[in-house]
Amino acid sequence: MLIKGYDVGPLVPGESLLGHPGFWSNYLLAMCSDGGCVERPVPEWFGEDGADIDALSEVLFHPEHWPVFRVPAEGGPGAVVIYRNLDGDYGTDYLLTHPGRSYAEQIASWDGDFSGAGLTWHELIRIADSPSLADEGVQGTATRFLLLLPLLTDLDVPETASARLIAALTTIGAPQDTASTAAEHLLAHLARRPWHDPTWTSPLSGS
Repeated sequence: MLIKGYDVGPLVPGESLLGHPGFWSNYLLAMCSDGGCVERPVPEWFGEDGADIDALSEVLFHPEHWPVFRVPAEGGPGAVVIYRNLDGDYGTDYLLTHPGRSYAEQIASWDGDFSGAGLTWHELIRIADSPSLADEGVQGTATRFLLLLPLLTDLDVPETASARLIAALTTIGAPQDTASTAAEHLLAHLARRPWHDPTWTSPLSGS
């Protein structure tokens, strides 16, 4: 597949991988594992195990097939998540798509840590809750929310953020008794990031 604005790598649609055991541990567990966490994160928080992670890692990180997860949004910017499987330079790249533009814009990446512009809570929720049914990509709001979660660079999240995250985790198969633990660690990691200055120009503005 081709994505204008991202002219590297053998890109392939990855949405079918979202339901495979091991995906969410591969995608989110590292965000639970930084130095601020006292409790050791485990894939069981996501209803998975180590064998699930290993099996899916061979697919997610294959250098000849870079999975792409499209998050199209109705009436506004959408997002694209790409596993960048360059030899010696593995990471995840995050792009935005804008209405009226033929190309996508890379705004952030994850290479063991986050770098880039990121989104506010309200921007993230707007994309997650506005699936474009006419376009190919991820349509479920819980899955869209979790795919976009690493982009959150906003300390000003509502009190309902934890409940929203727990609900999304249980929707994708996390046990109820561990979803709250996973959510707590994920939000704690995000809170330790540099704060999103509200005076900065949002990447959603298209600037």
